Amino acid sequence: MTLEGRVALVTGSSRGIGRAIALRLAADGAAIAVNYRSRKDEAERVVEEITSAGGRAIPLQVDVSDPEAAQRLVRETIDGLGGLHVLVNNAGVAQDGLIYDQAPADWWEVLKVNVGGVYNCTHAVAGHFMSQREGNIINISSVMGEGGWVGQSNYSASKGAVNSFTRAAAIELARFEIRVNAVLAGYTATDLIGGLLEKDGGKNIKRQLPFREFATPEQVAGVVSFLAGEDSSYVTGELLRVDGGWAGQLGLGRSK
Repeated sequence: MTLEGRVALVTGSSRGIGRAIALRLAADGAAIAVNYRSRKDEAERVVEEITSAGGRAIPLQVDVSDPEAAQRLVRETIDGLGGLHVLVNNAGVAQDGLIYDQAPADWWEVLKVNVGGVYNCTHAVAGHFMSQREGNIINISSVMGEGGWVGQSNYSASKGAVNSFTRAAAIELARFEIRVNAVLAGYTATDLIGGLLEKDGGKNIKRQLPFREFATPEQVAGVVSFLAGEDSSYVTGELLRVDGGWAGQLGLGRSK
């Protein structure tokens, strides 16, 4: 177990990619703070799955877009699990809409959670990591932060900001032996892309992916596990894509 004796806080980990990350890091030996905003039952099921397998986990209800709540989340993690070594900023939302007719409140809500949550939790944990001269921050971003898509101006802008924040934070915190990296997920089979599946089950999107399949949350979690462990001890400021080659294509799909 590569994370034996470590404590990890995974925001937004009651379902989807966050749930897969929490379960993987727990399987690697870490104690897990399972953060959720409103899905208490699902968060408690994640905790039960971890503890049933012999691990340690606690559920913590906090809206990470609230700076004071993020501070409380870090304190409760340290108090409840005896420390904190890894922060995974996974909590995020999507509110798609065209720029022309999307309500400003809906546009800014995505940035408030997706960017604000990353900053709030990083700010909240910085003092603890600096004092122990050790820490690992992994931000769950998206390939959309390096490109664009119709109806996703707010989501793309939020993930682009997370990518830039990752690089800047990595440079700023390196002198305290704190690493900061981001995982840029491609199309991943979660509720977040549910709208893309309504018309044809996602077949049109899959035709544009070199592997012809969406990523699974577990595949993203595997990369997070690598960044959380010692095998990546000299890696910081990186934006690591997990997209099956989608962003590396010239154009969309294959020529034949």
